[in-house]
Amino acid sequence: MERKRATFEGALEELGVTVTGTTESELGAAVRAAITEPAVGVALDGTVGDGTFSLTETPVTVDPTPVALREATTGVSGAELGVGDYGSVVLSMTDQGSELVSLFVERHVAILHEDDIQPDMDAAVAELDALFNETGGSAIIATGPSATADMGALVKGAHGPKEVHVIVVEEGA
Repeated sequence: MERKRATFEGALEELGVTVTGTTESELGAAVRAAITEPAVGVALDGTVGDGTFSLTETPVTVDPTPVALREATTGVSGAELGVGDYGSVVLSMTDQGSELVSLFVERHVAILHEDDIQPDMDAAVAELDALFNETGGSAIIATGPSATADMGALVKGAHGPKEVHVIVVEEGA
């Protein structure tokens, strides 16, 4: 586990993504430290730890209105998987509109359980194949802040968040 996590964190750092490790009991404090208000999010629905953590314990507006989403600086969502060698996070689509919370803000905070870090893309795709064959779901694989050089110079935040922060909830903590 330590090697997968170290590889994942190294890849995140190369992408300019900040990463914080925390215990489940300190997750609220980690979220508060990672966000810039106003912040919106979606219910984590057991995607983190034993499912007892709730964003309602933070300044994050859960299940935001379109106006709250438009005015938000930060979006907070759970991540289904982390891809170790790419530093990618897999963001499953939910009925609550998790893709909106993760893509239409300046700063995205993804919360990921350490046990959900896969060593490489092949392992992540195999895990997603099994999951989506069972559930019929879909996901976005997001790798770092949004960036494009379509018009010349590199521009961050053109098609998604300018900044990404990943919170890794540590195993057994």
